[in-house]
Amino acid sequence: MALAIFDLDSTLIEGDSDFLWGQYLVELGVVDANEYAAKNAQFFADYKAGTLDIAAFQRFALSPLAQNTPGDLIRWRADFVAEKIRPLIRPQALDVVLQHHRAGDVLLIITATNSFVTRPIADCFGIVHLIGTEPERDGDQFTGRVSGIPSFHTGKVIRLNTWLETHRLSLSGSFFYSDSHNDLPLLKTVDHPITVSPDDTLQAHATAQGWPIRDWRQAVIAA
Repeated sequence: MALAIFDLDSTLIEGDSDFLWGQYLVELGVVDANEYAAKNAQFFADYKAGTLDIAAFQRFALSPLAQNTPGDLIRWRADFVAEKIRPLIRPQALDVVLQHHRAGDVLLIITATNSFVTRPIADCFGIVHLIGTEPERDGDQFTGRVSGIPSFHTGKVIRLNTWLETHRLSLSGSFFYSDSHNDLPLLKTVDHPITVSPDDTLQAHATAQGWPIRDWRQAVIAA
């Protein structure tokens, strides 16, 4: 039994759930279309460039959670996953997840996207364990702030180490699947780093290190 860790965005799904959630809120008219869409696009570009200010981004991304009721958010999230995420699930990702399930491995998704958005997406893959950036709550209401350390870049390693201690597990024989150079700190930590349709920076590093490179971009499940 080993630990099989998966990044979510552009790894298990053909897109970025954080960015798509923002776009969905724009479509619903929940946020200002021009201002929010422009900021969402800029933060996404910063992420891909490796220059993302994670604190500024989380303030931006979590603000709609604080500005709306839990009931509305849950209803919007259900429609979002059904309409926008399920069609983007990569069949190759489902196959690999199933292989690890059959091998008796412990499966974990670790993502910088907040856990409110990503919990039902993890459920689509039958993955119980999830480390996402945790939105702070005051009772049932979100505050718009982050609770603890965002699971981004080196924060993924920190959050994972805490999770391992809590679950009394180790990284012996561990796998990590990711597409992004932002995940290099964690890819360097596991026993079996596997790059999935990697960005240019990660592909160059993977090639130099002899890491496996897999292409899961060929197709997505029909809606």
